[in-house]
Amino acid sequence: MSAHYDRSTALPLTLLQDAIGQSGLPFRRGIEKEGLRVDAQGFISQSDHPQALGHPLTHSHITTDYSEALLELITGVHRERSELLGELRNIHTFVQQHLQDELLWSGSMPCRLDGDASIRIAEYGESNIGQLKHVYRQGLGVRYGRVMQSIAGMHFNFSLSENFWDTWAEHVQPSSLQEFRSRRYFALIRNFRRRSWLLMYLFGASPALDSSFVKGKTHALQTLNGPDTLYLPYATSLRMGDLGYHNNAQASLAICFNTLENFIATLQRAMRTPWAPYVDIGMQRGDQYIQLSTAILQIENEYYSSIRPKRPTGRYEHPSQALSARGVEYVEVRCLDLNPFYDIGTCDTDIDFLDLFLTQCLLDESPYIADCECTEINNNFSITVNQGRQPGLILQRDGNAITLNEWATEIIESLAPLAKTLDQHVPDQRYEKALARQLDKVRYPNLTPSGHLLQVLETEGLSWLECAQSLSEKHQFNLRRQAQQADFASYSAALQEQALNSFAEEAQIRQQDTLCFSEFLAQYMHAV
Repeated sequence: MSAHYDRSTALPLTLLQDAIGQSGLPFRRGIEKEGLRVDAQGFISQSDHPQALGHPLTHSHITTDYSEALLELITGVHRERSELLGELRNIHTFVQQHLQDELLWSGSMPCRLDGDASIRIAEYGESNIGQLKHVYRQGLGVRYGRVMQSIAGMHFNFSLSENFWDTWAEHVQPSSLQEFRSRRYFALIRNFRRRSWLLMYLFGASPALDSSFVKGKTHALQTLNGPDTLYLPYATSLRMGDLGYHNNAQASLAICFNTLENFIATLQRAMRTPWAPYVDIGMQRGDQYIQLSTAILQIENEYYSSIRPKRPTGRYEHPSQALSARGVEYVEVRCLDLNPFYDIGTCDTDIDFLDLFLTQCLLDESPYIADCECTEINNNFSITVNQGRQPGLILQRDGNAITLNEWATEIIESLAPLAKTLDQHVPDQRYEKALARQLDKVRYPNLTPSGHLLQVLETEGLSWLECAQSLSEKHQFNLRRQAQQADFASYSAALQEQALNSFAEEAQIRQQDTLCFSEFLAQYMHAV
């Protein structure tokens, strides 16, 4: 496809100012934060999902991700940053109350593993939808290996208010608000992909890992403080590099983020196209399903990208169906590491910068991405996750060489007018302070989470496991102490009630099943 522009009229900052004046900051944010349960010896947990945390199929705030030990903590959607992080902290505190002798691992890269057999696939009960979620994860295991299912990250969900879109639409006069909104969210996604290397530099926090993660695999990692810790000296986020979810089948996909229609069509085609190695594996071993299908993708969520267009789905609805019917409601940023130095994995200043970064991606002109630029985008991202703090590191922009330092400074400084506009409506100039903090990281790489982490390991002579376990224990102590505060009691009681109700909800879902799983699966997969 030849490069051209989405010609939607940009929203002037004066109109953004008007929208904020009418109803406050337009941001709507949510967080899905993963965290691995580990035992007292720093080994991945072999226990069931704690019953006190509710049923993982039906609890709206506490569930599991790919493995049984990988908790996923989910906030609601919040206008106020303080409410967002406050809820995330409360969920963490509740979880820490009920982990007994286990820890919630502080980092994205996992604890000590013992190969695929040490990683239990998440279980969701005997209902059809629960079995489907389990078999999907079994499929990820046979396709990518279970070790990949021990990696944790933070997903940041971001959208703009209805008042914001109404203000913009009044200025542009689109024929369809739904289509206009989807088009602009895809403009955000394209600009995000062009600039996402910057987030890897600023927020990447996984430059090192335990050797058990790559046991038996070929790699180019170096040892640090002994044979157990492996790292790359200038890496920012090994989690987002070649050690993560990468395979030939997904590499064969040319997922296009230029239009919603093309994006949906490409994903659905991948779900209908067999992939020979997956055909050879088969869908069943005996009576047990081990994949949902033998196609390139089992379902849309298997396609791993740093950002996704999203729309809430019904219980049996595919994501592509929801997007096609009702358009994009928000974007999900998926490339953020857990910062192991924070007890909830992130902080207020990071959220402020994401507000700025994503809003500017939305407002800026956004050319369609041609194949040559797509290659450049992928290369810049890969270079940054592996070598991002290397002095004088060169990236490519529009076919021309530019240093990471120079480009990063340009992007951050370009956010200053937006920060100034937003700071007129919040105290303490927090957005301009967020920019200043990120500029400091560009000037001084040791201030980045990855640089800070390696500095701690080198200065204190620690292994990755020793450092992460010490931080995990510290976070658990502090959060359990917060649980004793009077203002936490009502929130804890509400989560306890929700945990109890979640089991009743799961039982009701089970009782409503009218098909055997084989029939249900065939019907579900045929729907796309």
